Amino acid sequence: MRFVIVTGMSGAGKSTTLNTLEDIGYFCVDNLPIQLIKNFAEIAYAKDNDIDNVAIGVDIRSGVYLEQLSECLAELKSENYDYEILFLDSNDDVLIKRYKETRRNHPLARDGRIEEGIKSERSRIAFLRKEADYIIDTTSLLTRELKAELAKIFIENTEYANFIVSVVSFGFKYGIPRDADLVLDVRFLPNPYYDLDLRPFTGNDDPIRDFVMQFDVAKEFLNKTVDLLEFLIPNYIKEGKNGLVIAVGCTGGKHRSVTLANGIYKELESTPYSIRVEHRDIEKDAVRKGK
Repeated sequence: MRFVIVTGMSGAGKSTTLNTLEDIGYFCVDNLPIQLIKNFAEIAYAKDNDIDNVAIGVDIRSGVYLEQLSECLAELKSENYDYEILFLDSNDDVLIKRYKETRRNHPLARDGRIEEGIKSERSRIAFLRKEADYIIDTTSLLTRELKAELAKIFIENTEYANFIVSVVSFGFKYGIPRDADLVLDVRFLPNPYYDLDLRPFTGNDDPIRDFVMQFDVAKEFLNKTVDLLEFLIPNYIKEGKNGLVIAVGCTGGKHRSVTLANGIYKELESTPYSIRVEHRDIEKDAVRKGK
C-alpha cells in the first residue's frame, strides 16, 4: 500500500502526475480538504479495502487550511499511517510562460500579477518541499519525460536521487539555452562540417561520432567533463539544487556538440541521477536547406 501526497507549485505538473498515477492503478483524489485527509487515510488502510495504492492532490487551493497540513501529517505519522510526499517544482520563468500559454489565472494572483502569485505560493508551501520524499523539477521536462520519472519511482521502485541532469546540445549561432547552468564550448574540436561527405550526417550517426572521437583532445575533454560533473553534482544536491542543465555548444548544433552531449549522457547514465539528453538545434540547418 502506497499513500502518496502529490503537491508542489501550481503549473508544475500536478494534474499530469495524478492522471499518470491513476493510469497505473492508483485511486486518486485531487484537492481533498485538509480536514478529511486523516479520514481518507483510515479508509484507505482499512483491512476490508480493496484499494492497493492511493494518491491525493494537495496544494495552495486549500487556502488558509493549508497551514493545518503539518499537524495533519504529524497525526498520520503518530498513528503509523505511512505516506510519501511528491513535490513538483519548476522555475518561475517557465511557470509564468505556462500560465500565459493556457490563459489561466494563478490562484494567488488576484490582481493579475502572476509573478507575485508564484512568489507568495512558493513561500507558503516551502514547508512541504522540505518534507518531500521526492522532488521532480519539470522545468525542462516534456510530458513523456515526466511520466518516465514517475515510472521510475512508482512502477520500477528504483532509488530516486531527486536530481535531474539535462544534457542539451545547441548551436551558438542560434543562441545559448536560457536555462543553462553550465555552458561547454566544443568549437575547439575539428569540424566535420568542412568534409562534404560528412556534412549531411549528425552527431547521432556513426561517421560523425567516429570523426569527432578519433581525436585525443575530444576523449580528454569528455573524461575531464565527467570528472567535473561527478564532483559538482553531489555538492549541488547538498545545497538543495534538484536539477542541472548542461549546455554543450558548437557552431550549428549538429555535429560536435551532439556527439559530446551523447558522450556525457552515456557516461552519466549509470549514476543514480535521472539523466536526459536533448539536441535542440540538430535539425535547424536541414530545415533551412529544405526551404
